[in-house]
Amino acid sequence: MADKRGKSSLKRFFTSRWGPIATGAVIGILAPLLVFWGNPGNMGICVACFERDIAGALGLHRAGVVQYIRPEIIGILLGAVVAGLLFREFKPKAGSAPLIRFILGFFAMVGALVFLGCPWRAYLRLAGGDLNALFGILGLIIGIGIGVAFLRGGFSLGRARPAPKAVGWVMPLIMVALLVLLLAAPLFGRDADGNPVGPIFFSETGPGSQYAFWAIALVVGLAIGFLAQRSRFCTVGAIRDVALMRDPHLLNGVIALIVFAFITNLILGQFHLGIADQPVAHTSQWWNVLGMVLAGFAFTLSGGCPGRHLIMSGEGNADSGLFVIGMITGAGFAHQFSAASSPAGPATFGPLAVGIGLVVCLVIGLTMRQKTA
Repeated sequence: MADKRGKSSLKRFFTSRWGPIATGAVIGILAPLLVFWGNPGNMGICVACFERDIAGALGLHRAGVVQYIRPEIIGILLGAVVAGLLFREFKPKAGSAPLIRFILGFFAMVGALVFLGCPWRAYLRLAGGDLNALFGILGLIIGIGIGVAFLRGGFSLGRARPAPKAVGWVMPLIMVALLVLLLAAPLFGRDADGNPVGPIFFSETGPGSQYAFWAIALVVGLAIGFLAQRSRFCTVGAIRDVALMRDPHLLNGVIALIVFAFITNLILGQFHLGIADQPVAHTSQWWNVLGMVLAGFAFTLSGGCPGRHLIMSGEGNADSGLFVIGMITGAGFAHQFSAASSPAGPATFGPLAVGIGLVVCLVIGLTMRQKTA
């Protein structure tokens, strides 16, 4: 009986306005700590960047500076699994326009990599003093605003239906497999020039070679995944809900993330205010804006930010799992086809990829409408 009362109290706390605030505060503290412990600057946690690194580790792209199986991604999803099972919210389902969600995930990643970060990292970059993030956040708000306009116009990807338990365990098992590959680091040999031939690749220089100890990163991910599942934390939903319903419930969590990350960075000596020479960032502001317009638009049509899709994958939502896989595939494409930016600025085909992505999202928004009786 005491256990039930404890669960009920915890549930009430996380569904109150304090739930997202607590989650945002924890992310705001732990993300800068991960930088202090070894992660790239202003990249304590970036769902898009970390999924890009995983794509590189799996050989989906050969950009040697961004290849590493990030334990934070594994932990976030598995933390959501633990919370879902503990509170009986692990409910496998599928069938809500899965192919469209894959495409949206693909182009959301393209936009994020033109900016160089997901919404989580945009806010963390700002909290670290990177003023380029303001342009990305502006683009994110515009993209979400466009998506909200389509939601008001009847856009819908339909309802997911209950699915067999096995469907819900696919993504968690993939994460376990990734953890095994991270720890085993199999290598089939090297070519004549001494380059590894895989099957798993790890960066020796660049952001991919910078990481916190795997066990620490995994535990941090588990904690964030658990808290985010309970509080429904979502950086895109925060702006969407304010625009649609004037509801600041989730936005409070985003504000807490920025405030606590700012304070933690100050304490750790990691706050560096400016535009030039920021870690893993560029100053091409037009494309910082447009990259995140595309990302925000795609995230809104899909139903949440990349972190939220990881969480829903951990709850057994196979459609969100396909969105995550779409993002990982998009990361491989963006680097293989010179669409991902670097600190020097947008790549050769980055602007073209953003343009194509915006057209695709507009077509999806115009054609996927709920029929009225």
